[in-house]
Amino acid sequence: MLEGRQVKVGILGATGTVGQRFISLLGSHPFFVVHALGASSRSAGKPYEQAVKWKLSTPIPQSTRSIIVSECKPEFFAECAVVFSGLDADVAGEIELAFRAAELAVFSNSKNHRRDPDVPLIVPLVNPPHLGIIPQQRSLHNPPLKKGFIVTNANCSTTGFVIPLAALEKAFGPIEACMITTMQAISGAGYPGVASLDIFDNVVPYISGEEEKMQWEALKILGGLTPGTSNADGNHPKKFDMHAAHPLRISASCNRVPVIDGHTMTVSIRFVRRPPPSAQQVREALAAYSTEALVLGCPSAPTEAIHVHDDSQPDRPQPRLDREYQAGAGVSVGRVRECAVLDVKFVVLVNNVCIGAATSSIINAELAIAKGVIAL
Repeated sequence: MLEGRQVKVGILGATGTVGQRFISLLGSHPFFVVHALGASSRSAGKPYEQAVKWKLSTPIPQSTRSIIVSECKPEFFAECAVVFSGLDADVAGEIELAFRAAELAVFSNSKNHRRDPDVPLIVPLVNPPHLGIIPQQRSLHNPPLKKGFIVTNANCSTTGFVIPLAALEKAFGPIEACMITTMQAISGAGYPGVASLDIFDNVVPYISGEEEKMQWEALKILGGLTPGTSNADGNHPKKFDMHAAHPLRISASCNRVPVIDGHTMTVSIRFVRRPPPSAQQVREALAAYSTEALVLGCPSAPTEAIHVHDDSQPDRPQPRLDREYQAGAGVSVGRVRECAVLDVKFVVLVNNVCIGAATSSIINAELAIAKGVIAL
């Protein structure tokens, strides 16, 4: 995509768990080069290897160890073409807005701006065309922006189930109803996360705000981007239709389980189409699903967006066996079968710390470059 060129990037929240994942993934990236790191004032002024309590099993990339951590202020990131945000939600909102106002391209893993009607919520294996709202986002800023914008990626569980849903809607038309039960890894709670005495030998059947996020985020991601009604200037601003043409009902139940990485979900769906596709047709459609990110040559995109386990593997996918497939950049689906209540049901596994978090942001930035949203 950018043979022989380097693109300077910055990372906000660099000492946190998501920030560490960004640094690990970017250590071998073909053109993104970590140039600036931001964290709290406690860490500012220290070399990264002294500022961070590194929690990953792989070592800190050598190229990042000696970078001096700065505060999360735009002036320290002025040379960055891309800024990845792994900030906690309690501080991310205003900081990301300040970076956008300073004409920086922000790719956020935080929830703060996902509901903004002019901010795209991108699962890179599903809806890259939603980047088309960025010119409108820039124009509505006061004063209008030339380069700055915010793109968000979805909640990790939402990411896992909308990828197969998008594949099935592409093949068979709209889905009418979906029921999901999640078994979510403890890494999804961040660090230090869930207390050990609460999660060992236990399942916690509640994750604050998670079910609501899954239910509305999917509608924004799977919906179209269409012209709205005329405004006072005679323009027709774009808007997300939230799957309005064929309303999709989603019921999610979320549980925290004693697994380190990898969210497992059981999914049952009903199609608008009657008669619905068979389980075998669903398997074939999932396996055949291709993505724009791969077509455009995004280096972090998986070559196989959805890996389908056949009937010879009735106990797959499993977190311990399948979460690292394709470096955690795709999803795994198994146990595809008819549902006696809806139409079809299956099991989904998503690597919540890769395609469910940092990897999605990285592919989103690669897409923005490939589509010319970021001019280099």
